[in-house]
Amino acid sequence: MSARWVEIALVKAGRTKIRYPAELLADDGVRLTVRAPWAAEGVRDFGFVRFEPGDVFTEHYWRDRWYAVKEVRSGDGTLKGWYCDVTRPAAVGADGAEVLVEDLDLDLWVSADGSEVLRLDEDEFAASGLAAADPDAAERAVRALDELDALGREGLVRLLAAGA
Repeated sequence: MSARWVEIALVKAGRTKIRYPAELLADDGVRLTVRAPWAAEGVRDFGFVRFEPGDVFTEHYWRDRWYAVKEVRSGDGTLKGWYCDVTRPAAVGADGAEVLVEDLDLDLWVSADGSEVLRLDEDEFAASGLAAADPDAAERAVRALDELDALGREGLVRLLAAGA
């Protein structure tokens, strides 16, 4: 059986931020799991982690949750940690070939050993205007970040990424 590929389209504020092919690993109708190499140009150094060519992302998207969890490994397989995006629930195209994910600015990082759980981009979220434009979505986004933060501190992001 040959690998099935999907196109991941990450949009932010109505614009496509990045688009890349990913190998479909599983789709149970609610949760979709894909694997893809680091898709951006060059290295992105956040200070707490570097994403670079050769890194591999195993990405978990849900059609009913307001976040995505991405396990990040270096090219040699070493676990770097989990990058969690607060998003609207993933929308999968009718033909299953595209996964559309709307980034809502909030993010969470959980280091491989679980010692670091960092809430990211709360200033960008506040400046985005989402709270005024779509208060319900803004409230769901904040709740999603709180849920991810709790999961990360309890060590459950690993379980979530593994299938929980």
